Amino acid sequence: MRILNLSTGGHRGGGEMVLVAQFDLQITEAIRIYGMRLLKTPEGRFISYAPTALGGRRSVTFSKPTAEAITALALSTYTELVTADELSCKSTF
Repeated sequence: MRILNLSTGGHRGGGEMVLVAQFDLQITEAIRIYGMRLLKTPEGRFISYAPTALGGRRSVTFSKPTAEAITALALSTYTELVTADELSCKSTF
């Protein structure tokens, strides 16, 4: 499993959770899910959500261990990206 693409985003949207990042996820060589979201809950936890279909229904769901692994991978990728960006910004001054 790996993150193919991750872009940061820090707006609230319409709910209580904060959108931290959007990403594409490769589950296996044959399965990819585009438009995943990494969200921060009001309690400070991070969770991942699959894209929704028409009517707002989730188009994909995961077992709890798989969902936790996806969230950990997305959060790790996000942290690496933000840290690298901060370091490159500091080195240009």
